[in-house]
Amino acid sequence: MAEETSGGLEATNGVGLSSMDSTESRWVFQNDDESEIDEDEDEVEDGDSGHRTGGDSEDEDNGEQRLIRTGPRIDSFDVEALEVPGALRNDYEEFSVGRKIILAFQTLGVVFGDVGTSPLYTFDVMFSKAPINDNEDILGALSLVLYTLILIPLVKYVFVVLWANDDGEGGTFALYSLICRHAKVSLLPNQLPSDARISSFRLKVPSPELERSLKIKERLETSLTLKRLLLMLVLAGTSMVIADGVVTPAMSVMSAVGGLKVGVGAINQDQVVMISVAFLVILFSVQKFGTSKVGMAVGPALFVWFCSLAGIGIYNLVKYDSSVWRAFNPVHIYYFFKRNSTKAWYALGGCILCATGSEAMFADLCYFSVRSVQLTFVFLVLPCLLLGYLGQAAYLMDNHAGAEQSFFSSIPSGAFWPVLLIANIAALIASRAMTTATFSCIKQSTALGCFPRLKIIHTSRKFMGQIYIPVINWFLLVVCLVFVCSISSNTEMGNAYGIAELGVMMMTTVLVTIVMLLIWQINIVIVLSFVVVFLGIELTFFSSVLWSVGDGSWIILVFAIIMFFIMFVWNYGSKLKYETEVKQKLSMDLMRELGCNLGTIRAPGIGLLYNELVKGIPAIFGHFLTTLPAIHSMIIFVCIKYVPVPVVPQSERFLFRRVCPKSYHIFRCIARYGYKDVRKENHQTFEQLLIESLEKFIRREAQERSLESDGDDDIDSEDDLSCSRVLIAPNGSVYSLGAPLLAEYKEKNEPISQPSTSEEVKPELPADSEQSLERELSFIRKAKESGVVYLLGHGDIRARKDSWFIKKLVINYFYAFLRKNCRRGIANLSVPHSNLMQVGMTYMV
Repeated sequence: MAEETSGGLEATNGVGLSSMDSTESRWVFQNDDESEIDEDEDEVEDGDSGHRTGGDSEDEDNGEQRLIRTGPRIDSFDVEALEVPGALRNDYEEFSVGRKIILAFQTLGVVFGDVGTSPLYTFDVMFSKAPINDNEDILGALSLVLYTLILIPLVKYVFVVLWANDDGEGGTFALYSLICRHAKVSLLPNQLPSDARISSFRLKVPSPELERSLKIKERLETSLTLKRLLLMLVLAGTSMVIADGVVTPAMSVMSAVGGLKVGVGAINQDQVVMISVAFLVILFSVQKFGTSKVGMAVGPALFVWFCSLAGIGIYNLVKYDSSVWRAFNPVHIYYFFKRNSTKAWYALGGCILCATGSEAMFADLCYFSVRSVQLTFVFLVLPCLLLGYLGQAAYLMDNHAGAEQSFFSSIPSGAFWPVLLIANIAALIASRAMTTATFSCIKQSTALGCFPRLKIIHTSRKFMGQIYIPVINWFLLVVCLVFVCSISSNTEMGNAYGIAELGVMMMTTVLVTIVMLLIWQINIVIVLSFVVVFLGIELTFFSSVLWSVGDGSWIILVFAIIMFFIMFVWNYGSKLKYETEVKQKLSMDLMRELGCNLGTIRAPGIGLLYNELVKGIPAIFGHFLTTLPAIHSMIIFVCIKYVPVPVVPQSERFLFRRVCPKSYHIFRCIARYGYKDVRKENHQTFEQLLIESLEKFIRREAQERSLESDGDDDIDSEDDLSCSRVLIAPNGSVYSLGAPLLAEYKEKNEPISQPSTSEEVKPELPADSEQSLERELSFIRKAKESGVVYLLGHGDIRARKDSWFIKKLVINYFYAFLRKNCRRGIANLSVPHSNLMQVGMTYMV
């Protein structure tokens, strides 16, 4: 059974399970004959200092299995990964009450603009598909809207989905990274056991649900089909989020500007389109000013908008017909379908528009805390929306002809122009909701290897989740303008809106169900109830909007398919490139034959060779040796690696391994970043941090070797301890790796905070070891003084001549185009050109 590395699930999940560090132990299935079933074998290089641990068994009997706890799996990177601080918490959790109120106020301008402007168009689209014949039709449509608002935004998202966040990060890829952290389902093969020792990873205490979770985990990890299917679902959901970022501004702005036709009879639809285009250009132009600044600026406007919704609703209830409160009785939904049959089913495509923006609450979660989003929705947004819809229905009970512009027609004449102004401002704000969600999803997908690298600007010094992506911003603007000019009908736009929104909702439902089974480990009845109810509702709505796909809404489907194709091609090409680099890496035998001078001249200085391999010597290094007249006296293979956690603490950033014998002065460094981390350090800062971490590694390595040699002189022969190597953690703790497999474990729900085999010692090095250590540290300092050069190997891939035509097309043209136009990884370090050295190499796949 593969290693269980559960992520940091807080008590806020509503599950409240105890947890313990994954550095201590792991839970596995064991047969009655006590032979451990373990499929996770770590490949160890010949020159590494790591030892292979963990038993393997070929027995696959069908006998009863039980859970046991074993010691940690150790490889040489674990020297760096042991004894990490406590798991990071979301930045917003420690804020004062006053600060949380300010955050709740900002959420109005960033998160709730989309769902807040839904009263502008929901009834318009519904009654264009199912015209009003009687007041009972109005009550039925209102009842549908009320219960859709209660079930999807409130029950599903606010009460359930928001808790499936990844340490404050929301969205489709946050769910995927959460699943990847608990099961090895990622198709990009660069995971390491030491990734599980980042402080965000946790293990659950055994429970009946844990055994079911482990079986699901095993099934996911052993089935390539399930891995691919899961990735396809994630990519489809993300493509729908991006499509939502196009259709949301179009729908919101067009609906708000359309109110001019009620106030000014001379305004026609073409003029509405022109004004909408101008507003959209302004909207996307101010996006670069950042979420926090814009949120504070537009928060008061959205507050006035929600108050206007509630006020107009109460006015209409008092003036026209307060009997619409009867719509809270769901029997009116039955009557609505009985009277209208097929037309009522078509009207579902308009009804779902009242829940648009629900996904934005989750996708934009990285900008705000869960509590601020929940409190704002429950106590302000939802009551105002309900009153707004009730007021529109009350007006329509006496004015059936006003269904085409039900919101603007229901506004009292004296308040029309102020409300029209506020509605247009609210629509512009609403358009930002899915734009910011799109930025967040694309950053996450880029970090997890599913989207080409783009320039990302961080708009807030305090909150690293607030970002702006210029290329995506202007790309969305262009597509949005094309969409507005091509489709000017609110009904057709509503269909496109429903397709994009429901696509994201269904993917989220499936992924949250997996999170419930694999991570939350809650009762199976609750899980089944969640998936049956919400997936059933969403599929019903989706069938309605798909039936009308031929009337123009197909454009948004085509756009979503194009985005899906881009992400799939990038992931597929990156996977092939990495696998090819692994196969063609240089052997240790060749390095030994070359000797410590590597068959060339070693010039003073440090060479940082960037590559994507986490193990082995990259083939591009051999290309450097044959191309350059000399190579640096110290070589460090640097791998910038994103791991499926939001943030990696600075103290856990670098992992080191000595690749060859000491005289070669060759090391491997893995610089680990979370998908929420900000890489804004300049190259001098990066070099300083890297060299300091390397010196710490060399000191710990020397202490470890000294302790090993001391242990050989006085071996304890007691039966319950085995002689093995020791590791020294960054804090100085000494860990024996010869501990019994099953440690003492008395209380089931008590988390274990310290390894049972650790003890605090301060080892002293022998004189000869001390001299050797100082010589190597002095060598590093002199090499650093001579200068640091960045060796960049641009590895491109081409399909072999005997490959299928489709593969040649995808790799040689589509992937090559994306790779040529994406942002280079070194661009984040602002390295001077005088410190760069580049060599190109082509791999045949």
